[in-house]
Amino acid sequence: MKKHIYKTMLTWTGNLGKGTIDYRAYQRDFRIQVSGKPDLLGSSDPSFRGDKSCYNPEELFVASLSSCHMLWFLHLCSENGITVVDYHDGAEGVMKEEENGAGYFESVTLKPEVIILESNRIEMAENLHSQANKMCFIANSCNFEISHQPVTKVLK
Repeated sequence: MKKHIYKTMLTWTGNLGKGTIDYRAYQRDFRIQVSGKPDLLGSSDPSFRGDKSCYNPEELFVASLSSCHMLWFLHLCSENGITVVDYHDGAEGVMKEEENGAGYFESVTLKPEVIILESNRIEMAENLHSQANKMCFIANSCNFEISHQPVTKVLK
């Protein structure tokens, strides 16, 4: 088995001068750095006192599932003679927050809208979403249901 290592640097940028002396005394902002790539500015969800103009961990998590799925789907289509010319996914994750403030994702629904060239391959393309889900590294790391509501059309 081959192993891959991913390194990131996360820096909290929300110290307003007094640290975390009080719940309202600090911002939830942070910066994610990966060597050789642009910085990604993040914060907590606005529901948890975060900056709505920044990405939050929950959005990044759903985006990770969506993008990993897409990459596997495109790979499988290319192997199966299906030419994808457009792909959009309006993914949606549902997170439950418990009374003590802890939370967890109970589901993610991927809603890929795919345009292909081959009119006789629509059913096969839609079936490849299940296989892509089985191959996706991120999906394989989750303990909840990831469902798919694909819409496949042929380029006119």
